[in-house]
Amino acid sequence: MRKRTEPVALEHERLVALGSPSSGVTAPVLDADCRLKRNLRLAGKAPAEPRCAADAGMKRALGRRKGMWLQLRKILLCILGLYIAIPFLIRLCPGIQAKLIFLNFVRVPYFIDLKKPQDQGLNHTCNYYLQPEEDVTIGVWHTVPTVWWKTAQGKDQMWYEDALASSHPVILYLHGNAGTRGGDHRVELYKVLSSLGYHVVTFDYRGWGDSIGTPSESGMTYDALHVFDWIKARSGDNPVYIWGHSLGTGVATNLVRRLCERETPPDALILESPFTNIREEAKSHPFSVASISILPWV
Repeated sequence: MRKRTEPVALEHERLVALGSPSSGVTAPVLDADCRLKRNLRLAGKAPAEPRCAADAGMKRALGRRKGMWLQLRKILLCILGLYIAIPFLIRLCPGIQAKLIFLNFVRVPYFIDLKKPQDQGLNHTCNYYLQPEEDVTIGVWHTVPTVWWKTAQGKDQMWYEDALASSHPVILYLHGNAGTRGGDHRVELYKVLSSLGYHVVTFDYRGWGDSIGTPSESGMTYDALHVFDWIKARSGDNPVYIWGHSLGTGVATNLVRRLCERETPPDALILESPFTNIREEAKSHPFSVASISILPWV
């Protein structure tokens, strides 16, 4: 810094000497002195400008990072609050608990016409509706064995009902929660069972898919009982097997209990992914483990 300012200082001394009263050149000296002061100001500010710009950029970057961290923290706190609040909501509002168990409002896949099972690749399937109770209507799919798929083309509901009296056994399939009877994985199962020579009859419980009514444990059991009786009235002595999956295993066991009480048991009961009770099932769900451990009364 000393070496940089020495020429400026010498020039200043020379100009001061020239600007003495005896020299007679006061005005030019004053102008030169002003230029010198301006140069000194510029020389003093020049090194500071890059530092100021760097400091400002760093502050902006830190501010952005801080803002992003605050937003992320708010989101995490909201998720945590919702996670903790769910058990209280379930406790205070039993209707929410039923919705979470049934998940009948989740219709997957969307935008399919359940009246047309052919659109799902089931071209040997008939759709029709049964009425277990007043103000309750349930949609039913009946898939005949694959060996009849050519014969089944263009046939009406009466033909499908009469086909149940053939020598092929019948499977009554009770699906799990969420989705409809037209779910992709369910359709693939119908195709497999049909290729093995079975009639497959499945339906959506009240409140699912295009079925009308409010879901409940007793209502779903009565729907299954009504469809079973409907099958037995048409199948004669053909074997009828009951297949329940996930939530449908609960419906299936309730149905078989009712059938055994009236001494008309099915020929077989098949349970796929069954559960002991709802509480045990909830404990195994990743979203409910922490809630149940914190709030065991839920």
